[in-house]
Amino acid sequence: MPHWHPSPNFTDRRGCSAPDLILLHYTAMTSAEAALDRLCDPQFEVSAHYLIAEDGRLWQMVREEDRAWHAGAGRWGDCVDVNSRSIGIELANAATHPFPEPQMRALEDLLRGIMDRWGIPPERVVAHSDTAIGRKIDPGGRFDWHRLARQGLAVWPQHGEAGDFLLDARRFGYDCETASEQDVLTAFRLRFRPWAGGPLDDEDRRLMHDLARRYPVQSSL
Repeated sequence: MPHWHPSPNFTDRRGCSAPDLILLHYTAMTSAEAALDRLCDPQFEVSAHYLIAEDGRLWQMVREEDRAWHAGAGRWGDCVDVNSRSIGIELANAATHPFPEPQMRALEDLLRGIMDRWGIPPERVVAHSDTAIGRKIDPGGRFDWHRLARQGLAVWPQHGEAGDFLLDARRFGYDCETASEQDVLTAFRLRFRPWAGGPLDDEDRRLMHDLARRYPVQSSL
């Protein structure tokens, strides 16, 4: 069970009665305690619903029913107010090392509960970098998305036919209207090909096409 540590930095959700997205972040701070203080300080006007320390300790700062201030400006599919539609989970990590086993186990348990309570499917568990293209990179290339996908807590692409990268990226959920192709590619690779470099290639096109085919958020495109 999480430790309740309330933050004043929240409001009512706008335009929706329930969350249908989960956003994962890293804190990029020196400790979980430092992040907890920041997320509960009214001066900084930032928060999240949950914070998980590297040793697996878990705090809840905002009720799931309320709108935490964790996402900032961004978009996923037709959602342009990400804070109102999402539950935010912060992972204590200084952005310099992989995420420890106790932290990952705590995250997996938390995700299962949230997804069950709100009926959120695995394709609606996304990275902050997915929704804030060109602005955010968390939880970064060291986060193990494939591990979550193997448990049905996120999605992972399979090999198949190559398609139109930007069209498929838009169908999957990426904001291709205001972001450049390079920024979309960077966001995609952060999550699905963190080891890759160089220009857009057919492997990017194949993997993105599979994601768009199986998990379209804008099926009319």
